[in-house]
Amino acid sequence: MPDMLITKIKDEPGAASLTVTVPVERVREAEEQATQTYVKRARLPGFRRGKAPAAMVRRQFAKDIRDQVLQDLVRESWRRAIEQEALRPIGDPHVHNLSWEAGAPLRFELHVEVRPEVTLARLGGFRLHRRVSAVTAEQVEAQLHELQAQRAPWLPVESESPRPKDLVQVTIAQGRGADATDPQSHQLVLGEGRAIPELEERILALRPGDTVDATVRYPADFPERAKRGETRDVRVTLHEVKRQQLAELSDDFAREVGDFESLDALRRAIRADLERDAEREADARVRAELVEQLVAANHVVAPRPLVERALWVYAQAYGVPEERFPQFAGEFRPLAEQQVRRDLVLDHVAEREGLRATAADVERRLRELAERRRTPPDELRASLEKAGRLRDLARGLTEEKIFTFLLSQSTVEQT
Repeated sequence: MPDMLITKIKDEPGAASLTVTVPVERVREAEEQATQTYVKRARLPGFRRGKAPAAMVRRQFAKDIRDQVLQDLVRESWRRAIEQEALRPIGDPHVHNLSWEAGAPLRFELHVEVRPEVTLARLGGFRLHRRVSAVTAEQVEAQLHELQAQRAPWLPVESESPRPKDLVQVTIAQGRGADATDPQSHQLVLGEGRAIPELEERILALRPGDTVDATVRYPADFPERAKRGETRDVRVTLHEVKRQQLAELSDDFAREVGDFESLDALRRAIRADLERDAEREADARVRAELVEQLVAANHVVAPRPLVERALWVYAQAYGVPEERFPQFAGEFRPLAEQQVRRDLVLDHVAEREGLRATAADVERRLRELAERRRTPPDELRASLEKAGRLRDLARGLTEEKIFTFLLSQSTVEQT
């Protein structure tokens, strides 16, 4: 039987494109296999399960069988392409230019992002600077007041205009008076920047139940470029104002927050947490500086296909609408390029030095986390798997190994 013909038609750093031709004989064989699968499980009137004639099943499930054949042949061709071309894919392929007529070969293209070859001639000998920011008394107090605000209930305010930091319920319509349309309800805390400044000024002048018509202007630094400087007529109604009732900062408050005997003990705990954060931030800056020097010393380039893939992932994560993607891509491209270069460097070092996290490494870390959280390890594993975070745990362990190795090759100065 003639075999599949797989030909590479385009090859660039970070991507590969291949044409696939599946001969008629192989297509027919796949159709017969798919049909028999449906015969075994099909339930048709007048026939016991698995006993319906193949021709009848083929007519009844024609589209499903065709989809199954295509899926099977694409999967098979992809497996062969990886072996034939020694591809190192970083995701599933995309099928393009599909051509499949009755009695003719199946033809299509496979486009896929692949891990490019990276050469790092220099891995060490860099001079890095690690600076741990000092924790100030002001930072401790700010964190303490944040705890105070988190635990404070919101109570209604009657017959009084709102103040900054109050929670308000408003309706904002487009236009003025009787011509106002599209009323939208909003709940926001004043002063958090969720509404444009001129709109907040109008709300601050109202009392619950008041309505005002106003013309507001979008500020010059508004996130949506198209609206910067634009004016709009709005009709604003203030329905409700709530204000937080802050508890007194005292030993009693500290005991309510946690197992602290006094307010000073709570402050010491906050300071310790902030100091640990400062240490982690210092380590992150050292790692970022090291990657920058590795990239520069080895002239690592971010391949276009991988940058485009990273931008697409970012857009999905942020829920960016399709029409805004070009603007989003322009603004985030430098970040995507930086991320791609970082990933290429770290993946290369992990592979070259055999630093990938093992199953034993993951199991050890799971036990440590479970003990810290006082949770059974199996329960924690199930929770991480359900949330799709087990792979992130393994990746984090791999990066720890990579940076431990790389930092041992360079000089880190404490400043």
